[in-house]
Amino acid sequence: MNATTSSLRRRTDRFGYLFIAPAALCFLAFLAIPILYALYVSFRRERVVGLGLGEGGRTEVWAGLHNYLAVLQDSEFLASAGRVLVYGLVLVPVMLGLALLFALLLDSRSARLRRIARIAIFLPYAVPAVISSLLWGFLYLPGTSPFHFLADAAGMSLPDVLSPRLVLLAIANIGIWGGTGFNMVVLYTSLRSVPSELYEAATLDGCSEVQTALRVKVPMILPSLIMTAVFSIIATLQVFAEPMLLRPLTNSISTTWSPLMRIYRDAFIENDIYTASAGSVLVALATFVISFGFLRLVRGQAFAQEER
Repeated sequence: MNATTSSLRRRTDRFGYLFIAPAALCFLAFLAIPILYALYVSFRRERVVGLGLGEGGRTEVWAGLHNYLAVLQDSEFLASAGRVLVYGLVLVPVMLGLALLFALLLDSRSARLRRIARIAIFLPYAVPAVISSLLWGFLYLPGTSPFHFLADAAGMSLPDVLSPRLVLLAIANIGIWGGTGFNMVVLYTSLRSVPSELYEAATLDGCSEVQTALRVKVPMILPSLIMTAVFSIIATLQVFAEPMLLRPLTNSISTTWSPLMRIYRDAFIENDIYTASAGSVLVALATFVISFGFLRLVRGQAFAQEER
């Protein structure tokens, strides 16, 4: 009986490996190998001999930390990192605040048309970033924006949100519009899993809807709130599509507005894959350090409810 069971288990394991093989191959081919290759290239550089013509005119040599130092000493890269930091300080709190507010409103006893409202709030997330960026770009342009047309008809003047002073808020608005719905669904799903007995106990204690939300609901879904914050931080550090697509519409966005735009310029415009690879590794490390540091900072509050 034991031999038969062991044979059946080995056969089942073989079938399991067969089923996960396609996913494992895709992971290796499209994620693991490119990451390792980018890490390898980041320590290399091209050496030009003479005019760089003919065989042997250009050779690839070991560069050590030269590419990393070049990136860290580049004022444009540091400026782009600063812009993304400010962008994140605007986007993450506003987006998560709106998502939490909508989730609490949908979960309240007086809420009506929950399904329609849920779909309406989530729908912007289903719009690809390319489409949403172009859509908002034409809404921002004074010559094509219906808001500017209505303001002119009313004798009012709206500010140009694509100006250097407001363009960061314009880009952040696109991210908030597209990301609020996804985070709202995560938080609302977490709220629906909270035992109703807690709400009934809070009501018997005389708590209002607002008090129940602040003292019962928010603490119970704190792990989900922190998880959405981590995902939002990662997405913020990787912002690329929105400023890249708005750039042809304004002179306020440079080719190095964000770190990923600078990496894209180095790799595909200046054909410098070595510096671009080093920049990519630094962005990945910064994403890991900031995300891990944030989790370490809030770990006690995040999992206190689960440990109880």
